[in-house]
Amino acid sequence: MVIRFPEGMESMDRPRITIFDTTLRDGEQSPGCSMNVQEKLHLAQQLDRIGVDVIEAGFPIASDGDFEAVRSIAAALRRPIIAGLARACKGDVDRAWQALQGAAHPRIHVFLATSDIHLKYKLRITREQCLEQAREAVRHAKSLCADVEFSPEDATRTDVPFLCQAVEAVIAAGATTVNIPDTVGYSMPEEYGQLIRTLHEKVAGIDKVTVSTHCHNDLGLAVANSLAGVQQGARQVECTINGIGERAGNASLEEIVMAMRVRPDRYAYETGVASEHLYASSQMLAEITRVPVQPNKAITGRNAFAHEAGIHQDGMLKNPLTYEIMTPQSVGVPDSRLVLGKHSGRHALALRCEQLGHQFERRELDEVYRRFVVLADRIKKVQDSHLLELIQDVQKGDVSRNNVSKSDAASSESKKFPPAAVTLPFPRTAFAAAGANAGANANESHPAQISGSTGPAQPTCPAPTNWFGGGVATPLADHHSDQEDYLWGV
Repeated sequence: MVIRFPEGMESMDRPRITIFDTTLRDGEQSPGCSMNVQEKLHLAQQLDRIGVDVIEAGFPIASDGDFEAVRSIAAALRRPIIAGLARACKGDVDRAWQALQGAAHPRIHVFLATSDIHLKYKLRITREQCLEQAREAVRHAKSLCADVEFSPEDATRTDVPFLCQAVEAVIAAGATTVNIPDTVGYSMPEEYGQLIRTLHEKVAGIDKVTVSTHCHNDLGLAVANSLAGVQQGARQVECTINGIGERAGNASLEEIVMAMRVRPDRYAYETGVASEHLYASSQMLAEITRVPVQPNKAITGRNAFAHEAGIHQDGMLKNPLTYEIMTPQSVGVPDSRLVLGKHSGRHALALRCEQLGHQFERRELDEVYRRFVVLADRIKKVQDSHLLELIQDVQKGDVSRNNVSKSDAASSESKKFPPAAVTLPFPRTAFAAAGANAGANANESHPAQISGSTGPAQPTCPAPTNWFGGGVATPLADHHSDQEDYLWGV
């Protein structure tokens, strides 16, 4: 069953953007992110649940495993379109159709490079041969399947008049979707948007097909380029969970969806994705691939809703809108976190002390804060046990003690403690940004956490079993070790 948005959240007068998820195909090509048939099927079921429109399940000619994954997903999922990739040759197209023919809504996705550098050095064919090969492959795919997508690989480095010629040829041959890949992440947003606009202006019949974006992140612009394409008429976006994919990855699905959700003033479009389940999808993928999400990843990273700086914590405690443009709950993150470290201020420290049962006059709080900063400089993250020791010292008037020894500090750094979290009620908007959207639901309760710690050390993150039946999942973010702060860009 697809998870639906609450009534009234979507506006029917906004253009609908088709979300084409290629996590199981292009995403899996990211080094270290390969998946077996069962893992692909479970992730595909999650993509179906959150409302993805098209699932590219794999590249059937690549291996027997990929063929079986596409076949299994096509048979199991009846709502979304299931796509299989094929090179522009008869054998690939036939193999894709064999895997897809059990689908309720199959799509054959044919690709062929069109840039001169690919034609000369990789394919060793002429432009004329390229056009004929593309036409024949699309015609053959169309004879098998009503829904055919064509991608001119390396489109953004292709001579624009020739690209227009190629796109026009495949539309005439029966393509229903034309995808414009920025295969090597070379394009700039204005440039990519202009390319989409040019195709709409120059190509005969393009108004009868869906124009799609497929942008890679080699210069960190995959999401920006995708959104620029949408603004110029693209109505499908190809993307992946966590932005995984070849080299630096693809456009991130969660970032695309939330950019439209948070900034409808700039991107007045709708998707069918239930955003409150983005975090669960991100965590599932991280568990399957064993590649953690980078902590500072937008939307779903561990630090996306975490605050350590004192100025930020003070603002968050007064009104979360000061430093968060969406609620964590809107993407499925349980709550915000205020982390006690050397950048924290008196406001967050005083609140944590109160939560531990201690209230101070200003002079006492100043002394606790002074010692806290010295300690935080040494051990990075102050645990509740350290804070209680500081409090006891201040209450005893012991100003000469040095709260913990260097050996204790070193020991504390080597241990993992579960966070001590206290829920705080905050006025908060349901969804979006400051400005026009900020006041709609300003009194909605919003929980946040102050992170310290108590209790024993925790083991390394085990794989939760609920994705594959049984057990209750613990979010991967709760298990990041200190070393994972700088590992794994996706």
